[in-house]
Amino acid sequence: MSATSFRMLIKALAIGTALTATAGVQAQGYPSEPINYVIPFNPGGESDVSARFQQAVSEQVAGVKMVIQYMPGAGGAKGWSKLNSMPGDGYTMMGINLPHSVLQPMQKDVGYKSEDLAAVHYFHYTPDAIFVQKDSPFKTLGELIEHARKTPGAVTFSGSSSYSSNHLAQARLDDLAGIKTTYIPFSGTGPAIAAVLGKQTVAGFNFATSAIAHAEDMRMLAVASEQRMPAFPDVPTFRELGYDLVGGAYRGLAVPASTPEEQRQKLSEIVSAINADPGFRKKMEDGGFVLTDVTYDKMPAFMAAKRKEYTELADKLGIKSN
Repeated sequence: MSATSFRMLIKALAIGTALTATAGVQAQGYPSEPINYVIPFNPGGESDVSARFQQAVSEQVAGVKMVIQYMPGAGGAKGWSKLNSMPGDGYTMMGINLPHSVLQPMQKDVGYKSEDLAAVHYFHYTPDAIFVQKDSPFKTLGELIEHARKTPGAVTFSGSSSYSSNHLAQARLDDLAGIKTTYIPFSGTGPAIAAVLGKQTVAGFNFATSAIAHAEDMRMLAVASEQRMPAFPDVPTFRELGYDLVGGAYRGLAVPASTPEEQRQKLSEIVSAINADPGFRKKMEDGGFVLTDVTYDKMPAFMAAKRKEYTELADKLGIKSN
């Protein structure tokens, strides 16, 4: 082989190698590196628990790991106010909650507007529920309500942040039962439950999932689900007890507004695939979560309906839209 031919062969091999490498990157596609999953609440709450369950199967489903980080504060507002300043490269996503992210900006300037948050998927909800300490004198919801009628304002409920699902449920119960109670917000579910366990409050308006980890120390008096939950068959619904109270917190994922549409769609597909994983589903359902699959294409209609619903209920919390 001549020197010229040899040089041409080497050049062809180099070009072929480069093309192969490029094709490999394209085939690998997105995502190709770990995804940062920011939880805007304290560790230990429902957002953290479900994220941990997702993390356990994310590599199998998406081919990459999810790295969980925390940015607690102001009932989620600290994180949501910073979301759009984060890289929109598809490798940063943040937990997002309803009704928090609709009601908070209606009440005051919290550093973000609801419509600025680019939600890509809502994957579960957790019904609101009332808890008391195991040694509480209140054995039933009826007993607690009767006490509240006799002592207006004296019954205190801990809950996860102001203008959250917990807060809305407390206000709705006051209205339905004709009572006056006091809501005390905490920075997340973990601290709110600690307040119940530490007897800092009379009761807690928290989420049904809290009963799993604290079954030995707390008693659930009622749950705001449509029907009794399989995980808690002995706990009556509010409707059974005569109060038309059904609701809870929806949890999902949002990305920085600069994130491309293709990557938003892909993240939604990944979350759907995680939701379909049998092991994940069992963990979630055993934990008291109700799975949903509100995908990215359904997001405009879903958010419009939720904004309408929460706006109509906002006056129960004394919120007037800015």
